[in-house]
Amino acid sequence: MELTQKLKHLEENIAVLHEIKASVTREELKLNKRYEWEVRYGLLESIQIVIDIACKISSQYNLGNPKNYRACIELLRQHDYLSPELAQKVIAMVGMRNLLVHEYVEIDEDRLYGFLNFLDDFVGFAIEIRGKV
Repeated sequence: MELTQKLKHLEENIAVLHEIKASVTREELKLNKRYEWEVRYGLLESIQIVIDIACKISSQYNLGNPKNYRACIELLRQHDYLSPELAQKVIAMVGMRNLLVHEYVEIDEDRLYGFLNFLDDFVGFAIEIRGKV
C-alpha cells in the first residue's frame, strides 16, 4: 500500500474514533466490551499505520537504518519530516501501542478512553507527512 493510501486509511480511522469519542461515554465504554474493542482496535491499527508510514519513509528515502519503531520516528524528526514536538508525541504512541498489545487482558478502561484525547496527534502526523512526501 502506498503512502497516500496509508494516510487516507489513517484519516478514516481517526474520523471513526472521533465519532466514538463523541457518542460513547467513559462509563459506557466500561460497561460495553464492544466499545472497548472498537477503541482498542481503532487506536492500535492507527498507531500501526503511523509506524508503517514512518518506517516506509525511512527506508524509501534512505534516512538511516532504524533498529526499532522509535528509531524510524527519530529519523523522521532528524530529517525534518516531523517537528520535534510531534515526533515526541508519536514516540509516545509507540508506547501506547505496546500497552494495547501486551496488556490486553487487564487494560484500564479509563486510560483507554483517555487515549481518545490524543486523536489530534494523528491528524498532525498526517498533515506534516503529507507536506513532506
